[in-house]
Amino acid sequence: MRHVLLLLTLALALAGCAETLAERATRRETAWMAEYPPLGRFVTVEGQRLHVLETGQPRGQAPDVVLIHGANGNLRDFTFDITGRLEDAFHLYVVDRPGLGYSESAGAADTDPAHQARVLRAALARLGLRRPPIVVGQSYGGAVAMAWALQAPEDTAALVIISGATHPWGGGMTPWNWLNDTRAGPPARTAVSALAPEAIAAPALALIFAPNAVPEGYAEHFGTSLSMRRASQAASAAQVNALHEHLVAMAPRYPSLSMPIEVLHGDRDLLLPLDTHARPLVAAVPSARLTVLHGAGHMAHHADPDAVAAAVFRAAERAGLQPGGARRSRRSAPDLQDRVSAVTAPTARPTPVSARPPRPSHS
Repeated sequence: MRHVLLLLTLALALAGCAETLAERATRRETAWMAEYPPLGRFVTVEGQRLHVLETGQPRGQAPDVVLIHGANGNLRDFTFDITGRLEDAFHLYVVDRPGLGYSESAGAADTDPAHQARVLRAALARLGLRRPPIVVGQSYGGAVAMAWALQAPEDTAALVIISGATHPWGGGMTPWNWLNDTRAGPPARTAVSALAPEAIAAPALALIFAPNAVPEGYAEHFGTSLSMRRASQAASAAQVNALHEHLVAMAPRYPSLSMPIEVLHGDRDLLLPLDTHARPLVAAVPSARLTVLHGAGHMAHHADPDAVAAAVFRAAERAGLQPGGARRSRRSAPDLQDRVSAVTAPTARPTPVSARPPRPSHS
């Protein structure tokens, strides 16, 4: 909180030279975008331009997988070490969520995961998605993936939820998100974009990845400076601040879902605790299977990317889909098995999950 108050004091003290600060922020943001340009292409839905990367097998020749990133992120989070493990077997749609990366914001509408799911579905349909995909969501992206399934269950082959924000947690804001909800938010965001050294992202990344180390080269690949842009700061804070109320409305509807759901969560995730999100989800939805990643924190997909790839392949098998090729792995199967355990809710799920038959194909 002390750092937030210092930043607020700085922002207010510099209010008199706001125009100069804004110009400096614009110059820095322009440079950051030149350093980390869009990787995909753009499609416009309801006047909102969205950024999507297509990669992997040719469209129509392998199952489709949609990858949805977390809070204040962008699609480069998945291209670091996840897409390479899937692109030999699947056709991938890697998206920038509305308001983040290179996708435009629709303002307050973006704070509803259901809106995000709806415009992303429409965007991918315009790009040629015709079959129910496997939808992968990480962190906030998990909420969007759940919203996707709730609004179009017949058009969702399976879900893979990684460290997902799926259930209400009691609300509350971090000091920074609280500040963004006040009149001091705009000058504070401008101060960050104009004045904060890019190295300020390092401790933030370390906190998000804890207790795991940030992978070597991740920050340089991901482009942390993209998240320092004023628009990205504003969109992410608004979305996170409003998420709790949407999950209150969404969670009671989860038992209606019947598609295969693979849930991966680290047992040392302090940002979205296992017992608050993953376990209640598995207890509520008979088709959900939980894989606990021992020793993994919130960024479990980077702590154990092979486990994520394995979950996508399991989801495809359970949905009756045939991957187009072999899975890539960077370590041996025995080593992976040593670090991963599949578990089910002890009381709410009397039938062993392994005994359930796979869901029929959507095709």
